[in-house]
Amino acid sequence: MAAPPKHSKEYGRPKAGSSTEARGKSAGLHISKEVLDLCKVIRNVGQAQPDGTVTVTFGKLFNVHVSISNKLVGMLMRARKQGLVEFEGEMLWQRRDDHKIITLL
Repeated sequence: MAAPPKHSKEYGRPKAGSSTEARGKSAGLHISKEVLDLCKVIRNVGQAQPDGTVTVTFGKLFNVHVSISNKLVGMLMRARKQGLVEFEGEMLWQRRDDHKIITLL
């Protein structure tokens, strides 16, 4: 079977109803749950701000979250892409960026 043309919305996607599609959907749901769990951790350990946001330093979040998961930076980047958090810079590094503020929106 030939691949769909590049302009097609099926291009680069698994065949509908395939086990590959099912695994992809399952993985997406799992990652979404991890992002939401991260937001809960930020809300629990962070400081509420007058504007309704919650802030925490990367260092504090790293120390708390490392016992939960080793994927903190990746989850933060996904949460930022989804508009759930803000932080300065493209990537956060342990020790170097411990003082950077992460804001839960």
